[in-house]
Amino acid sequence: MTTSSSSSCAAVAASVASWGELLGRRHGWCAVALTGGVALHAINVHIVTTILPSVVRDIGGLDYYAWNVTLFVVTSIIGSTLTGKLLTRLGARGTYLLALAVFAAGAMLCAAAGGMGWMLARRAVQGIGGGLLASLGYALIPLVFAQRLWSRAIALVSGMWGISTLLGPAVGGLFAADGHWRLAFFALLPLLLLQAALVLWQLGPRRVRAQSDESQAMPLGRILLLALSVLLVALAAQTDHSWSATAWVLGGALLGLWVARIDLRHRIRLLPRDGYRLSTVMGCAFACIALLVLASCVEIFVPYFLQTLHGYAPLAAGYATAAMAGGWSLGSLLGSGRNAATAARMIRLGPWLMLLGLLCLAILLPAVLPAAARLVEALIVLALAATGLGIGIGWPHLVARAMQAAAPGEENLASAAITTVQLYAMAMGAALAGLVANQAGLGLPGGGGGARQAAWVLFGCFALAPAVAVVLTRRLVTYGGQ
Repeated sequence: MTTSSSSSCAAVAASVASWGELLGRRHGWCAVALTGGVALHAINVHIVTTILPSVVRDIGGLDYYAWNVTLFVVTSIIGSTLTGKLLTRLGARGTYLLALAVFAAGAMLCAAAGGMGWMLARRAVQGIGGGLLASLGYALIPLVFAQRLWSRAIALVSGMWGISTLLGPAVGGLFAADGHWRLAFFALLPLLLLQAALVLWQLGPRRVRAQSDESQAMPLGRILLLALSVLLVALAAQTDHSWSATAWVLGGALLGLWVARIDLRHRIRLLPRDGYRLSTVMGCAFACIALLVLASCVEIFVPYFLQTLHGYAPLAAGYATAAMAGGWSLGSLLGSGRNAATAARMIRLGPWLMLLGLLCLAILLPAVLPAAARLVEALIVLALAATGLGIGIGWPHLVARAMQAAAPGEENLASAAITTVQLYAMAMGAALAGLVANQAGLGLPGGGGGARQAAWVLFGCFALAPAVAVVLTRRLVTYGGQ
């Protein structure tokens, strides 16, 4: 990192605004309008995660369990990369309303799915709208707020996942318990209408600075290749032969590397050039974000393991799983607005907490200890919360460092790239989680024994991601001059 960049980061850290300024009369409603779409996206994620065991019991497709998340996030990548161009063409208000409309249409289509194939196709439609909503949460921050408000605004975006822990599992669990999981997809429609009204009121051209012309072109070919790389890894979960699974995974990884190589040579890029280099602040921050998000994808299978191995009802399993998102939100809200030294410590502590949480889950979820059932259940929830807290406490600082490290003229590209990195890591994580779980015995031999074996293998393997992040965060903090 250059001396000027280090000075800039230090100056920003020293002038971070208060929560009162962000949520006060001047900025409050605008902040809600900006982040409300992320809240809707997050609530939907928890609704679907909670009802998925009921969905597969009704329409089948256990082998494609993780594909509900994989395809949703793959198409979310496409939606997120459209954000810059749509902001230029339609403005903030028009882009936001389009995202809400596509998201709502996808939800209604999912409710009518008669088989797993149709469900997956319709989740893909919903994913485009979800990607736009997730990306707008970050992309509008530099267009709406002064730089000293960024850290608080980023934390607020992350905090929307905390709201999802209150509503998502409740809605999904109640409908799933009554056997009416399809109605859960309609539950968000009133909130979508309220969000549309708030966007019309707050995100007009007087409030949002004009988007530059840097995102007029869109690297559609590379976006589709990224999506294909994830799908190749996801296909590995559907094969019974280890050699073919390995071939699919290698193919997906090599295709992803090829896309990065192509992107570095083009003027219109998915990521800034520094985003590909671990020797830079931005590249190191992106790598840490990707690793932590990838590891969090084990959350997909937690409701299934809790219901299958510990006899949880859908509602209870949904709320227990939401402890991870709750920890993420709590960590983000408490960790934001800290001075540079404290921020550096939080960045380094986060991966250690996540590593500890995943290792505990690898032991606790497969455990058969009926005499200490309540203790095990409490420890599982604590481990899930610790896993989420490990992401959350350093998240605002990782994202802020990536944004602040952007070269002049690349600010919008950098903010959009954060969502692209996050979604690609989430999609790849979901695909790998499905692969590991299926290969470890989720489908064959299946049942309680297969689920137990899949649980410890899945969480044990995914603990490697925060272990690598431990090393990278040390390097990132060093770059920052701490």
